[in-house]
Amino acid sequence: MKVGIIGLGLIGGSMAIDLKRRGFADEITGVEADSVNAAAAEKIGLVDRVLTLEECVKESDLIVLAVPVGAAVKMLPEILDMFRAEETASGSCRKTVIDVCSTKEQLSKTAHYHPMRTHYVATHPMAGTEYSGPWAAMPGLFDGRACIICNQEESSPAAVHLVEKLYDCLNMRPIYMNASSHDVHTAYVSHISHITSFALALTVLDKEKNEKHIFDLASGGFSSTVRLAKSNADMWVPIFSQNRENLIKVIDTYIEKVRAFRQAIDGFDEDGIRALIEDANRIKRIIR
Repeated sequence: MKVGIIGLGLIGGSMAIDLKRRGFADEITGVEADSVNAAAAEKIGLVDRVLTLEECVKESDLIVLAVPVGAAVKMLPEILDMFRAEETASGSCRKTVIDVCSTKEQLSKTAHYHPMRTHYVATHPMAGTEYSGPWAAMPGLFDGRACIICNQEESSPAAVHLVEKLYDCLNMRPIYMNASSHDVHTAYVSHISHITSFALALTVLDKEKNEKHIFDLASGGFSSTVRLAKSNADMWVPIFSQNRENLIKVIDTYIEKVRAFRQAIDGFDEDGIRALIEDANRIKRIIR
């Protein structure tokens, strides 16, 4: 099994580590646009070789598209075109391509009418950190986490089976849903968390001009809440853009809840504050 990983950052690099160590892949090649990252990925052993996109697709059985979703939307049809050229030239193509992006609807629409659509499986491993680049890659990142597989009925059974084996190797549990539902749910449980963290960081930086005070007084609660504000803009700008409609709805709901807290606090309404907090405590039944 030869696996090609396009984008050797946190997700792509972490996948490379475990797929090789756990015996899923005999060889892992990589594609990386940033020359510094490419050299680092090869030097620290994330991949066996760094290739061009065309070389990687030609030599790989399974291609993992681990780039920001804005780039993935452009690259996915190009990869499927390469599959079509191989099928035309040789009479068959047994390659599979997956993406690991945080939004799915636009990607699914991009590939929907392509003649090689069945060779593509839309996936989203629900794992990550606030760090980026090949240095952020780590073993075991995906262990015990969920992986969403979207619109699997549009992919061939053989491609889906192969991808299920890949994520089983990474110790992930599969969840199946359509691309539209995926984007709604991730807006509420993932994307709004990042927006909240970015906004909190901006608020503190705006109000507290003394950076030493932030460092000295930051508690564990503040650090954990603002942790996601360290995330890379190149990754999150296209996510917010592509999931705009769902995000606007959840942001509006979030603003309503913040206003409810503001009104209760401004009015010395301790019963109202308590009711809001106890209502929020219901989340303990879901997340422990």
